[in-house]
Amino acid sequence: MEPSQAAGMWLRRDTGEDGSPLSPGALDEIDAVVTAARVGIATTGTIVLDHTEDQGRRALTLVPDQHVCVIRADQVVHDVPEAVALLDPARPLTWISGPSATSDIELDRVEGVHGPRVLDVVVVG
Repeated sequence: MEPSQAAGMWLRRDTGEDGSPLSPGALDEIDAVVTAARVGIATTGTIVLDHTEDQGRRALTLVPDQHVCVIRADQVVHDVPEAVALLDPARPLTWISGPSATSDIELDRVEGVHGPRVLDVVVVG
């Protein structure tokens, strides 16, 4: 397919050649993923995925070290109540506000323990 034909299309790569979901080991070998999002929340810097075709399975967005999320400017709302009003509660929802962070008993902070270590959000007009 020519690049001009692929404009506006997403290529799904979260399954193996036989169509089965990628194994945890195969997901761990992926350096970065690019997805869309359902909605973005300006006041919290949160993106919400509802895992439609352009977003892939939840594991695809949580295992690789880098997640690049492309969201249209018209999908960004001001606050959480506005975002909730747009979401379908019957769909699986993943709310992401950057890399996870945790501290051990000695208060040594570690980022990216659960989910990608790097989250880049690209807002397109």
